[in-house]
Amino acid sequence: MRFQTPLVPARLLRRYKRFLADVVLEDTGEQVVVHCPNPGSMMGLQDDGMRIWVEPNDDPRKKLKFGWRLAELPGGHWAGIDTAVPNRVVREALEARAIPALAAYSQVRPEVRYGEGSRVDFLLNEPGLPDAWVEVKNVHLRRTDDWAEFPDSVTARGAKHLRELSRMVASGDRAVMLYLVQRTDCARFRLAGDLDPAYAAAFDAARAAGVEAICHGTVIDRAGVRIGEPLPVDTRPQAAEA
Repeated sequence: MRFQTPLVPARLLRRYKRFLADVVLEDTGEQVVVHCPNPGSMMGLQDDGMRIWVEPNDDPRKKLKFGWRLAELPGGHWAGIDTAVPNRVVREALEARAIPALAAYSQVRPEVRYGEGSRVDFLLNEPGLPDAWVEVKNVHLRRTDDWAEFPDSVTARGAKHLRELSRMVASGDRAVMLYLVQRTDCARFRLAGDLDPAYAAAFDAARAAGVEAICHGTVIDRAGVRIGEPLPVDTRPQAAEA
């Protein structure tokens, strides 16, 4: 997934109302309001003074002329901010059969209705194989060592998705929770059970029901974001770690 226009550097002044941020553009010194495409807590990624990268646009339909895309991290690492990016990255990877655990499927259908008024991110089909229902979660929390963690705040919707995936397994299909780590300084994945014990419990129940959990890293630079290598998932009971 490539950004539509070249990104420009800025310094974060503050993020507020979830979807807005005040920044100073490094090239001009101008202070502007940018769109923050992330409703989560963004723990560790919204510190005042952080160097970020924003994407300009000239769309007359948009009130804000910049969108926050990346945060620059120590050691030359990056974090992607836009929570819409993971689905785009995963779709490209699925269509290219670049996700080993799901490479056997040739048909990729996004946003298929299932469960209780929900839409699954992707339904995969292949003659002779059980249908695979795939939910994608954006991950960009890192607190200790090289662990990527999810979620960064309470997500009742995420727990609902786990229950719905469990029902698909019970019906004879395959169900997969795919966690995409949208930062480059992590090497393994686990749940942040202390931040949302209910989600951790739902994750354990879904795993026991046969829902698969896989994780991939990403390759991020100022040009775009693409799928990275598989990352190991902590298989211990997650609710017990809360």
